[in-house]
Amino acid sequence: MSFRITGLRAEHFDHLFALSDQELAACGAVRRIADQRTPGYPCRVSLADSQAGDELLLVNYEHHAVSSPYRMRFAIYVRKGEKTYDGVDQVPEQLRRRALALRAFDAEAMMVGWELVDGSELEAAIERRFADPAAAYLHVHFAAPGCYAAQVVRG
Repeated sequence: MSFRITGLRAEHFDHLFALSDQELAACGAVRRIADQRTPGYPCRVSLADSQAGDELLLVNYEHHAVSSPYRMRFAIYVRKGEKTYDGVDQVPEQLRRRALALRAFDAEAMMVGWELVDGSELEAAIERRFADPAAAYLHVHFAAPGCYAAQVVRG
């Protein structure tokens, strides 16, 4: 089964990097410089991990802006200067190296399935979730912190 994984649109965040720290704070965001942690901080635009010294913003983002009880927002990292990830039948390394929660939603944005999965087995989990014809799209979350990682649609 073919699938497409996408990151968040870069243009939603590009303008924020020009703001001062005080202006960011007024928006509920903070600027960070990545340290040497491994894996790095996960950028939700490029779906790549930060390297030491990268400029990041930690922002609260509504990643599921729907009219259902499953409307969601959470803290996410975005890295300066990134392009939006868009890959067909490819899983970015950032997702492969983490424990994930996969959530399936129907056309009315109601959750119709879910599972916890090791990122190295994400393709099989995507296939299982999309085996349900009611599953219109999937959201991938990092299992431990629960934050949004990426969206998956049928390829």
